[in-house]
Amino acid sequence: MSIDIHLKKDTRRGVVNNQQTDWSFKLDGVLHDASQDLVYETVAKDVISQALDGYNGTIMCYGQTGAGKTYTMTGATENYKHRGILPRALQQVFRMIEERPTHAITVRVSYLEIYNESLFDLLSTLPYVGPSVTPMTIVENPQGVFIKGLSVHLTSQEEDAFSLLFEGETNRIIASHTMNKNSSRSHCIFTIYVEAHSRTLSDEKYITSKINLVDLAGSERLGKSGSEGRVLKEATYINKSLSFLEQAIIALGDQKRDHIPFRQCKLTHALKDSLGGNCNMVLVTNIYGDAAQLEETLSSLRFASRMKLVTTEPAINEKYDAERMVKNLEKELVLLKQELAIHDSLANRSLVNYDPMDEIQIAEINSQVRRYLEGTLDEIDIINLRQIQEVFNQFRVVLSQQEQEVECALRRKYTLIDKNDFAAISAVQKAGLMDVDGHLVGEPDGQGFGLGVAPFSAKPGKKAKSKKTFKEQLSSSARKEGASSPVGGKDLDVSISKTQLTPSSKDGDVKDMLLRDRETSNIEPPSLDSPKEELRPPRPSTPPSKPVAFEDFKNERGSEINRIFKENKSILNERRKRASETTQRINAIKQEIDMTKEALNFQKSLREKQGEYENQGLMIIDEEEFLLILKLKDLKKQYRTEYQDLRDLRAEIQYCQHLVDQCRHRLLTEFDIWYNESFFIPEDMQVALKPGSSIRPGMIPVSRIMSLGEDDQDKFSQLQQTMLPEGPDSISFYNAKVKTEQKHKYLKTMMGLQQTQRK
Repeated sequence: MSIDIHLKKDTRRGVVNNQQTDWSFKLDGVLHDASQDLVYETVAKDVISQALDGYNGTIMCYGQTGAGKTYTMTGATENYKHRGILPRALQQVFRMIEERPTHAITVRVSYLEIYNESLFDLLSTLPYVGPSVTPMTIVENPQGVFIKGLSVHLTSQEEDAFSLLFEGETNRIIASHTMNKNSSRSHCIFTIYVEAHSRTLSDEKYITSKINLVDLAGSERLGKSGSEGRVLKEATYINKSLSFLEQAIIALGDQKRDHIPFRQCKLTHALKDSLGGNCNMVLVTNIYGDAAQLEETLSSLRFASRMKLVTTEPAINEKYDAERMVKNLEKELVLLKQELAIHDSLANRSLVNYDPMDEIQIAEINSQVRRYLEGTLDEIDIINLRQIQEVFNQFRVVLSQQEQEVECALRRKYTLIDKNDFAAISAVQKAGLMDVDGHLVGEPDGQGFGLGVAPFSAKPGKKAKSKKTFKEQLSSSARKEGASSPVGGKDLDVSISKTQLTPSSKDGDVKDMLLRDRETSNIEPPSLDSPKEELRPPRPSTPPSKPVAFEDFKNERGSEINRIFKENKSILNERRKRASETTQRINAIKQEIDMTKEALNFQKSLREKQGEYENQGLMIIDEEEFLLILKLKDLKKQYRTEYQDLRDLRAEIQYCQHLVDQCRHRLLTEFDIWYNESFFIPEDMQVALKPGSSIRPGMIPVSRIMSLGEDDQDKFSQLQQTMLPEGPDSISFYNAKVKTEQKHKYLKTMMGLQQTQRK
């Protein structure tokens, strides 16, 4: 789409006239006489939608002064239908948060003003922020550009965000000139910070995004605007910063340029991330359709054409939360242990502990291995993989100990000679202990040690038939009967399951002992007694009506919550009553103050008519006028006291209302859970809802059942929501607007009272 401009030639320039009369600018779209709804749908909706997926976004309004930039960005705050991009973006963000229950999304906002190349926080007037002692500065780090000293405010609901927006709008600097009677004299950047964490247990990644909504001050020609004094100085700074912005855009559009002059002014430095970076960038150029403003219109369109040459590379901003990663791994470990416990119970296994083994458990496994090797234990019961590893480890320990014991016993009884020790062998040959073939005397099996003369009768006798396991792969061959020497005990058979042992007939006592051990090992541990089921009354065939069930619930299971709710409601009503009485007293005092002022003015006028009397420079007044002055002073003191009490009562009412809403929500939620468990969930599924099961109460969704009895204030709030002309969506907008106006009226009143007191 393009905009074509044609201008007739000026005939006063003569025959030779090289004046340009035609211009054409290619743009992504043109909005002419468009509504605010269409502007937002075309310009901002996709940018805001992608921001919740992790993409940064920037929407910038640029143009001549008076062309409608502020109206496009902010709109008319007095009318909901004429609201601009900024309030609509806030609404869309919170609507999309409601549509994403699988994510925990936090929203923060900030409002920055750049006035005469100085940074100001438009939200510093809030009582919990206060003015900054040190001036704000622009700081760069690997994560991007941020403003040091700028307050960032957490907003949990749409109305809070609107209140911050209206608070900042009232602090903006505006001035009047011939082109615009409400001209913005500063650049403003409203930033929305979004952080979304997944509610799933094993997802440590979270996404962040930043939405910059930029309302630039308008460029102006001093000859047309007629600016003077302070407004002239402001216009100079505005034109200078916009000129630097255009230079940065030209450099970004030139692919051969290595250096981009972002630091020439505060505006380009603050928008470094937004201009040509990891961001979805949208430029809204506001232009006049008047021929008298042709030069400014052409300048704005040239800027828009240059902006089209800037390329951006949007990417999802993913981060990892180390603390949450550790917590999620711990949760996953607990869940895996619970799954193992469920598997063990289904397999009729005793309670298994999957924690690392302590010294006592290791000593017990060592004892079982020794008894297994001695033949007094038929099998070692396997519980988990950790125990299997420890069993093999203890086999290695026992084998090493037996080797050491055998070697020590042999060294005590015999003199051992190593075959590789040639000096010892030569000494043995001289002593005649080695035959002519070079073999040591008494070496029947080719083992590594010679033991001297070993008669056949001295060989170990045959032992009872050894145990044989059903896991043949653990040993390359079956155990031989009657080992030739104790050193041959290195060949071990490890049995994990039951083995058959055939003792000789002479070993009757050993057989009885083995049978007892086998019976003991085969006995299953007694299962824990299951907890007794709670006695439940018989379920009726037809569920009772919800009002009847709700009354029963309030008298039984929800009695405590209902009691707290009633107490909070009574306290709230009492505070409202006191606030109403205080308001009546304030109104009465105000009427009396007005009457006293009228009487005092009458006395003053009467005194002036009769002639004033002075004594040593002091005005002499009569007693009646003096009493009226004292009375007025006392009434003002009473008014201030009562007004302070009213403020305190309103704060208490707001807090009590919050408590009442919480109790109402809790009572209804508990009733939903109780009603479904009692009348709708099948009885065979009730077991799954017992403590310790995988299903928690309240996981079954149910629509809201009924509402509690509402007072007049609640009914008025509902009536206000249904009767507003723009529908329920405008409630947050109007509530925030009303609260902001009330706050500033109150501040004006207090300033007036303070000035009156000083007088």
